[in-house]
Amino acid sequence: MNIILLSGGSGKRLWPLSNNVRSKQFLKIFRKTDGTKESMAQRMYRMIKEVDNDATVTIATSENQIPQIRAQLGENVGISVEPTRRDTFPAIALAAAFLRENGVGKDEPVIVCPVDPYVESDYFECLKELSDEAGKENAACLTLMGIEPTYPSEKYGYIIPCSSGHIAAVSEFKEKPSMETAEKYIAAGALWNGGVFAFKLSYVLDIAQSIFGTCDYQELYDHYADCPKISFDYAVVEKEKSINVVRFAGAWKDLGTWNTLTEAMDEATTGNAVADSCNNTHVINELGIPVIALGVEDAVIAATPDGILVSTKEKSPELKSFVADSRPMYERRGWGEYKVLDYKSHQDGNNSLVKELILTQGQHISYQRHKHRMEVWTFTEGTGELILDGEVKPVSRGDVAVIRAGMKHAIRAVSELHIIEVQIGSELTEDDIERLDWDWGTRE
Repeated sequence: MNIILLSGGSGKRLWPLSNNVRSKQFLKIFRKTDGTKESMAQRMYRMIKEVDNDATVTIATSENQIPQIRAQLGENVGISVEPTRRDTFPAIALAAAFLRENGVGKDEPVIVCPVDPYVESDYFECLKELSDEAGKENAACLTLMGIEPTYPSEKYGYIIPCSSGHIAAVSEFKEKPSMETAEKYIAAGALWNGGVFAFKLSYVLDIAQSIFGTCDYQELYDHYADCPKISFDYAVVEKEKSINVVRFAGAWKDLGTWNTLTEAMDEATTGNAVADSCNNTHVINELGIPVIALGVEDAVIAATPDGILVSTKEKSPELKSFVADSRPMYERRGWGEYKVLDYKSHQDGNNSLVKELILTQGQHISYQRHKHRMEVWTFTEGTGELILDGEVKPVSRGDVAVIRAGMKHAIRAVSELHIIEVQIGSELTEDDIERLDWDWGTRE
């Protein structure tokens, strides 16, 4: 199988646990049989490989998610990077061109699905069925997965099949309806649209050529910001007459809000938290101070460096409209993780930012320099190798490094390494980084 997993989202519906760089698909909330936990992305990837170990998996995502993907899924997964946010059709077109660039034949079937549904193994068997249908010589242009609905919902689009067969032609494709209309659709045999579809690679490349004027990967990438923002449903599905649907009656959940996410969580509390005499209440705490809930009903309480949420589960789907865009206070990176402890703007035009960095043993921060800020690193735990303007020296607890603007620097963790980083300058952004070459291999 050739599978494109769409990995996007701003993280606002699961704030404060997720943000635009720490999206829900990377939260490790599912307990495996060995007792360890995995994320939605890890669970999805693992279960694809269990059904088809030879499957080619490509993640369509933004650049800020690359460290999380590499840290959780390794180097074997393909990554099609959106240079900027557009919509689902440009993202899928770019990923299709990426597959062609990496040797996938134009007549090969490709499946597109979200990276974050909560499903079991029968879902992946259905993906194989979609791939087989799309790969047939006289296949429909599009093959959709139609999920047997369990209740009327305004959250999902609906697929109207021409018959009740397991595989059927599609007569109509309806966007999210009112509750009353959803009830009528279900009574008429409609299926939920779970955002899963399959096609021959050439099909999407041809549409990309007609809309964008090219289906070449590098040209699409270089001019991606000029692509119109257009969804796959609007650009392709609603206009296509040749569509089949494969029915799927297995378990399927969209864990996009707190009330649905907590249904899949094994434990009522996570972190330094207590929930006593509570009913249907979940407490998630990532702070260093305790959170205690007593006698709370039907609620979610989440405390992280990004903020604190206290909400009934019924009201939690409305959260997105209350969350403003802001600097992420916690982020996982390929080298480890960081937490923002403090941020201040000063009257003289300078700013200060304090972070706690934890580098995983053997990992390193790239050799780099900054134009607009100085940094002070205080090493509080572990041992490492520090580079300052090409000079390498060992560091350990109690050492301090002053890194002035323009100085080239990097750090590698010999053992797990904890650093308090203080940034001071007029511009404290990720844009103020010039990455340089350094061969750590010569230091092994």
